[in-house]
Amino acid sequence: MESVQIAFWVVALLVILAVGFDFMNGFHDAANSIATVVSTGVLKPQQAVLFAAFFNVLAIGIFHLQVAATIGKGIVDPGVVDHHVIFGALIGAITWNVITWWYGIPSSSSHALIGGIVGAVLAKAGFGSLQAGGILKTVLFIFVSPLLGFLLGSLMMVMVAWLFRRASPIRVDGWFRRMQLVSAGLYSLGHGGNDAQKTIGLIWMLLVASGYLSAQASAPPDWVILVCYLAIGLGTMFGGWRIVRTMGQKITKLKPVGGFCAETGGAITLFLATGLGIPVSTTHTITGAIVGVGSVQRASAVRWGVAGNIVWAWIFTIPASALVAGFFYWFSLVLF
Repeated sequence: MESVQIAFWVVALLVILAVGFDFMNGFHDAANSIATVVSTGVLKPQQAVLFAAFFNVLAIGIFHLQVAATIGKGIVDPGVVDHHVIFGALIGAITWNVITWWYGIPSSSSHALIGGIVGAVLAKAGFGSLQAGGILKTVLFIFVSPLLGFLLGSLMMVMVAWLFRRASPIRVDGWFRRMQLVSAGLYSLGHGGNDAQKTIGLIWMLLVASGYLSAQASAPPDWVILVCYLAIGLGTMFGGWRIVRTMGQKITKLKPVGGFCAETGGAITLFLATGLGIPVSTTHTITGAIVGVGSVQRASAVRWGVAGNIVWAWIFTIPASALVAGFFYWFSLVLF
């Protein structure tokens, strides 16, 4: 009986840690949702975080759980997952998130979590327990999502410039200040829909591994879904102010029309990826879209050095979080 109680409290603590990671995910990625709308002056920071948080949570009624299923069943063999693996994965992801947040680097919480899962599973069972299909499509979208964001953002900018070529700049600015509310709302929907599901998938995996949920279950319990969406919404409300400045001003200067195009391009990319069940980085996506918008104006409008530093952070995210996760997997064998 005592061992059952200990196992229950270990699972409960890991669920709390996972929800805390989800909150941190929202906190860390809040800048992605609000940087453009804040930097263009359409919303004040306090208004923007509430606006983005509302749409993060609203996504609960819009998207199916394809991304959660990919995380829970499509990255690693569910049979090798136990509480040691989950602990290592979470600590690996959280450590990388804290480091990049501290230095104001917009890295990917999503890929940090995936790197954490992969690193912990490698430490336990080796490469044979990884599912190549799920990992390959996730790694592929490290490149596809910013590229697609870049293409859609730049195409939107070209199209808008052509459609409104005869309108005065003042009128265009006024129109797109209103339109940017729509694009920012759509982007925050996509952000909530894709990112909250990653933690849902992780808790789903934990509940199956610990015997609290059948491996044949088609979805996790409703409370898991609700708590994860609320956690990412609350994280967004508190915001990641260190990263807002990098995303909103350091890469390129944005006006409302540019913010609208970047957010719309990013939102389309996130909706597509979530529909396909692919966990993508909202950071990668919106960065690509912002660079696309800036490059349409002129190549010199983009601060390529800043963009390059961000790319290096992307490259190191999965291996760095995997390395930390592997270490904490071994540490957990002693701890638990």
